[in-house]
Amino acid sequence: MPDKNQQIKDLIEHNDELENYFSNTIIPQLFVDGELKLQKFTPPAMKQFNLSAHDIGKPIADIKDNFRFPSILDNIQHVIESKKILEKEIQTTDLRWYQMNIIPYVIMKQNTTDGVIITFVEITMRINDLKEQEKMVADHEILLDTISHDIKNPLANLVFAIELFKDVTPNDEKEFQSLLKIVDSALTKMHKLIKELTEVREEEHKYKAQEELLNFEHILEDVRLTLNDNIIAANAIIISEINISEITFSRRKLRTIVYNLINNAIKFKSAERQPKIIVTTSKEGDFTVISVKDNGIGIDESKLEAIFSKYYRLENAIEGSGIGLYLVKEIVRNAGGKVLVESQLNKGTDFQVYLKTA
Repeated sequence: MPDKNQQIKDLIEHNDELENYFSNTIIPQLFVDGELKLQKFTPPAMKQFNLSAHDIGKPIADIKDNFRFPSILDNIQHVIESKKILEKEIQTTDLRWYQMNIIPYVIMKQNTTDGVIITFVEITMRINDLKEQEKMVADHEILLDTISHDIKNPLANLVFAIELFKDVTPNDEKEFQSLLKIVDSALTKMHKLIKELTEVREEEHKYKAQEELLNFEHILEDVRLTLNDNIIAANAIIISEINISEITFSRRKLRTIVYNLINNAIKFKSAERQPKIIVTTSKEGDFTVISVKDNGIGIDESKLEAIFSKYYRLENAIEGSGIGLYLVKEIVRNAGGKVLVESQLNKGTDFQVYLKTA
């Protein structure tokens, strides 16, 4: 038999190594036993969740408010019962975002779960960056459309003034100065618009749209996190059935497509039922098909083509610029794909995006 003193020595060494890890890790971690009592935590967890040595041994139920995440107790219980790792992004009541991993501590001989290890990695900056990129894309597209629209007026004034100049005599100083002011004003406005366009192009270069091999689940999760406030406010359920995970496309453009379709599904929810959005991917010939299906108010058949028109508003009472679906169709069309839509009033709508397989 192994020497007991050696076993004790080995156990102490392993414990010291574990304690050293706990003391030096920069990641907030909690160790909860099978009775849902807090047994250990790392120093970052102490700081992040305002824990102290007095909390050791306390039931998580007594200190769950420290974590500012209401469902943490349910999540721990689920992992203990299922013996499966739970990974999810959470937002705490102080508006911080975390990647939370709950790992079951399984006793192999007995095949029982004797607790969990919970790790928190803060991703607030990542989420804020995603929101900022979505805002930048929307502002960019709106600005380009605005420039296209607004430049028509000063250009028309310039053309009109030049035509009038042809009939002005050299002695008509007053008329000459009046037309000169019109020309000067038109040129100033056009110069300002061109300057704005140049600035936008510089920003566009910063986030240049390059095709890459993407994981669709990651894109969907980014969109879900970006729209989290809207999802919660609408009490919406998003269900995903991902049959095709890898898609070669521009990350920004694919996110814009999914963002606009899910955002619309939330906006045009029915007051008669809880919003339910089903996102699926599948393969059809040379295309990867992304479907976003909802149970919202639906669209009248006579308007199915008009909804893709620039600035078209299905419901004036609902906030929006009216360019979301137009952008979706343009992005997909320019990539060699197509967008189909099926809808029934008061039953829901199904948008199907066909992306050409690379």
